[in-house]
Amino acid sequence: MRTTSETTVTSRDGTEIAFERLGAGPAVILVSSALADRSDAGRLAGLLARHCTVINYDRRGRGASGDAAGYAAEREVEDIAALIDHAGGSASLFGSSSGAVLALRAAAAGLDIERLALYEPPFVISDDGFGPPKDYARHLDTLLATDRRGDAVRYFMTKAQGMPAFMVTMMRLMPGVWSSLKALAHTLPYDAAVMGDTQQGRPLEAGRWSAATAPTLVLTGGKSPAGFHNAARALAQVLPNAEHRILPGLNHGAVAMAPKKLAPALVEFLHG
Repeated sequence: MRTTSETTVTSRDGTEIAFERLGAGPAVILVSSALADRSDAGRLAGLLARHCTVINYDRRGRGASGDAAGYAAEREVEDIAALIDHAGGSASLFGSSSGAVLALRAAAAGLDIERLALYEPPFVISDDGFGPPKDYARHLDTLLATDRRGDAVRYFMTKAQGMPAFMVTMMRLMPGVWSSLKALAHTLPYDAAVMGDTQQGRPLEAGRWSAATAPTLVLTGGKSPAGFHNAARALAQVLPNAEHRILPGLNHGAVAMAPKKLAPALVEFLHG
């Protein structure tokens, strides 16, 4: 029988992290991408809950979770640690996009992670035009410092995600969508900090991630740009216990847009 509950855990710095717990079985924590809270993975969580205990949480600064001054990516790793403690001391992680890199950071930090599933971590490993411009983080900070939240969202979508400008314009006309994105704009620098210097067109450093020894599945969508596939293959090669798999027909937005096609691969992997 599937059960659902909502509650919070307190992270190391005192920040309250809100989450929904549903299902039964092996625990998996869902780590969201940029401009997303737990609602983005709501349908995926429901599908996984048929087979697992799913902890679907709001990253700090999003949804019902709290926030704190002086952001550092290490605080988000501590948030995941608190959720793992709630789950019983160990859990698997699934992260998408920059959330995949945050999950990978948690694994490399030595948290007790049973299995690690990563969907399209947006590393940039060559200077081929894939990924954000070199001054992305600085320009993003400038936009937000002048409260240009909509411009910050547009900048992220066009320059970091490579979305055509006309598609962003269409999103602005969709009731509720643009306002929700703008409400999360202040967290875009958080994801930039999670990515750090990994989008500068340089090969991945094996030693940086070698402590992530849990069995790892790196997924990419068959319709996604080549840069995601190149990054996934490179990551699978530097991790000690990883494989790369392509899911036909999916693109970078699979968590929210195609959870029914994504869930079977995750369930198969999480149950080993």
